[in-house]
Amino acid sequence: MARTKGKNLYSLQDPTKQYPRPTFPRQVQKVPGLAGKLRPLADHGETSYIGNGRLLGRKALVTGGDSGIGRAAAIAFAREGADVVINYLPSEEADAKQVIALIEAEGRKAFALPGDLRRESFARSLVKRAAKTLGGLDILAAVAGHQHAVERIAELTTKQMIETFTVNVFSLVWVCQEALKLMPRGGSIITTTSIQATHPSPSLLDYAPTKAAILNFTRALARQVAKDGIRVNAVAPGPIWTPLQVTGGQMPKKIPHFGAETPMGRAGQPVELAPLYVLLASQESSYVTGEVYSATGGLEVG
Repeated sequence: MARTKGKNLYSLQDPTKQYPRPTFPRQVQKVPGLAGKLRPLADHGETSYIGNGRLLGRKALVTGGDSGIGRAAAIAFAREGADVVINYLPSEEADAKQVIALIEAEGRKAFALPGDLRRESFARSLVKRAAKTLGGLDILAAVAGHQHAVERIAELTTKQMIETFTVNVFSLVWVCQEALKLMPRGGSIITTTSIQATHPSPSLLDYAPTKAAILNFTRALARQVAKDGIRVNAVAPGPIWTPLQVTGGQMPKKIPHFGAETPMGRAGQPVELAPLYVLLASQESSYVTGEVYSATGGLEVG
């Protein structure tokens, strides 16, 4: 099946028709899912993102870098001139190999450090290993997340709540703590919140609160470390076509019409988030910290 993509990201075109609109095939994958099995395939910028040297010489760690928004950020960082470490679960190796190949094709250094962010010891060691491997660390893009929808609150288990908060919130704190020990002045931390932080869906009773926590954590940390020359900002996606959605992030019955509720009438593609991560990582946003940049297809965030 042909990869989902627009003409490119730069030519004038109707954004409502730039990417596929519902209806999507009904589909379910086992957690954590693979980008290569999505139908239609998502656009992570494999052929559509063109770099402009905005991150030359930079050194980036991207969690969740094998697929979805993390994959798009990793590809964009490399095409802008950065060397990149990606983290992912071992079961996502097939997707990760593709990302590593794409980064290396740009003449940049690419390193894979698989492991489970639910383990505090691993999350902390990941940052140290990434910095050692890259010869430094000045960009942290924390994208990895866990999402599982439930119809009724009675279905929400303590185990699920612990897993969601551990992946989405606790691991974020752990990797930020370690990154701040290593980052030079000028470093950038980019977190990934969501429209769910302010407009929660009734089926995401545990996920939405974690995204609200990330939003507040980002703003608080930004104020704390501004004096150290480190900027902390967040990207807040709306409905984006990634494996997260088809592995329980949405109810299966909602997949065929995923994104149809937006004013643009479609889901976003991961590559449409990539320019935001690049901007927030680059020196172009030197006076931006504690901010949230949204891409929601027109849905209100505030």
